[in-house]
Amino acid sequence: MAVAAPKTTRGERTRPQVELLDITVLAGGPGAEREVSLNSGRAVSDALRRIGHRVELCDIRPTDLSALDRPADFVFIALHGEFGEDGALQAELDARGLRYSGSGAVASRLAMDKVESKQCFEQAGVPTPPYELVSQTVRTGLGTRIQLPVVVKPVSSGSSVDTSIARTPESLVAAASAVVAKYGKALVEKYIVGPELSVGILGDEALPVCEIRTPREFYDYQAKYLDDDTQYLFDLDLPPKLLERVQWLSVAAHRTLGCRVFSRVDCMVDAASLEPYFLEVNTIPGFTSHSLLPKAASRIGLTFDRLCQRIVELSMKNG
Repeated sequence: MAVAAPKTTRGERTRPQVELLDITVLAGGPGAEREVSLNSGRAVSDALRRIGHRVELCDIRPTDLSALDRPADFVFIALHGEFGEDGALQAELDARGLRYSGSGAVASRLAMDKVESKQCFEQAGVPTPPYELVSQTVRTGLGTRIQLPVVVKPVSSGSSVDTSIARTPESLVAAASAVVAKYGKALVEKYIVGPELSVGILGDEALPVCEIRTPREFYDYQAKYLDDDTQYLFDLDLPPKLLERVQWLSVAAHRTLGCRVFSRVDCMVDAASLEPYFLEVNTIPGFTSHSLLPKAASRIGLTFDRLCQRIVELSMKNG
């Protein structure tokens, strides 16, 4: 199910023959993923400039939308988490009639809400770990429907911020209480023991499956963006039929949320049963040196510059 790399002639290998645009790249934002977003924005801006586009990198916040007043043919969103992935920025761009990268406002909001996403997965037959939503004072009976250990995380946040694994009733209550106090509600999800896989989606087709390995307890913020010993493996010792199923279900997860152009789908595989369980769809995955979508694209011969250009082309066509 891998996406074929765009064909080029000999003359295109140094400078693709593309329509050159005036592009605004949006990065930064107000959330916990701000620094990662700024890094993504710089990488995307540099790539699009190398292609030949006229590019302006802009820091944007809900309280300062002046970047959107800049005349542009296209807006590339490199804003992770709050305001970038929750549909708010997309709704503003729609209202202004501006073309932009990736998924629309409705799909973005839906993908950002992990509980609503899981409900959509269940309706579409995409397996997802058992879970419960905690939205009030945490009581001692919490977690009785899900066998420990469990993962405790915010419902609408990314990059594993404020996410932890609870292995005892006491640590579960403490972790859930902390997330509820900060965010108003918490997602408690069965912890699946086994390989962690990620599948990039480009043009509604699956890129090669990547397995993530980290010496940490799980793939947390440190492992994602700061550690140099996190491993990203594409030559996997897993059954080919399982990998094909993971790719097929990743596309199904992407589509059932109404996503378009590109995303990254995360899942865990139960080591005992080899059953995949899907966690979430990231509508604006990272564009840094540690990021999974560019790594997967490179496996099919798509350079970082061409990946960014491909996203522009697909978004312009589907926007």
